[in-house]
This record gives sequence, structure tokens and C-alpha cells, in this order.
Amino acid sequence: MPRWYLIGYHLGMEAAALIRTARQRSGLSLRRLARAAGTSHATVVAYEAGRKEPSLVTLARVVRAAGFTLEIDLLPAVDDAEARGRELLEVLELAEQFPARHEPTLRAPKFQRAP
Repeated sequence: MPRWYLIGYHLGMEAAALIRTARQRSGLSLRRLARAAGTSHATVVAYEAGRKEPSLVTLARVVRAAGFTLEIDLLPAVDDAEARGRELLEVLELAEQFPARHEPTLRAPKFQRAP
């Protein structure tokens, strides 16, 4: 039975979609991907169907066997109102450095027509 995680996504479905997408993009059959990843055809089928959840290491191995790299990045959450305020001030200060007024007519060189 699939597990649902509290942080708002379902890892099993994410893994299934990643494996399926990697396999399809690489043009590999289920059997060829299984062979390249060092696992069985039945296991890859179960992963793609979401009936079985691979570990993170296994997921990376299967994706790598399809010719892709799995990247995971941990980014800091910005929940601090003060930090967002400081960031907004920095953006506004940067915006002040750009010219605010433009001349009503565009000054550009005039080109003559070729004879």
C-alpha cells in the first residue's frame, strides 16, 4: 500500500514518474533498463506502476542506467518576514539605480537609403 507523506507529495508516484520518464526519454525497453540497472524486469515494472518504492540509492541507479543523473537540492525556506523585507529593500535600491525618466523622442542616427 502506498504511503502518503505529510509534506504534501507522494514519493512513490514521484519515483514512478521519474523512472518512466527517464526510460522513455532514453528509448529503452523495460527489460533493457532493468538489465542496465542490475535489477529484474518485474521490479522496474513495479517501480513504474508505483506498486513498489525504490530507495533513493536505487532510484538514482535506475535513472543513471537510463542515462540521466538524479539531483536533489535542499534550499532554505524564507519564512522570515524580516528577511523578506530586507530583500525587498535591496531590490528597490537596485531599481533606483536605473534611469526613471526617458526622453520623449528616441535619438538615433538616421540612415540613408541605398540608391
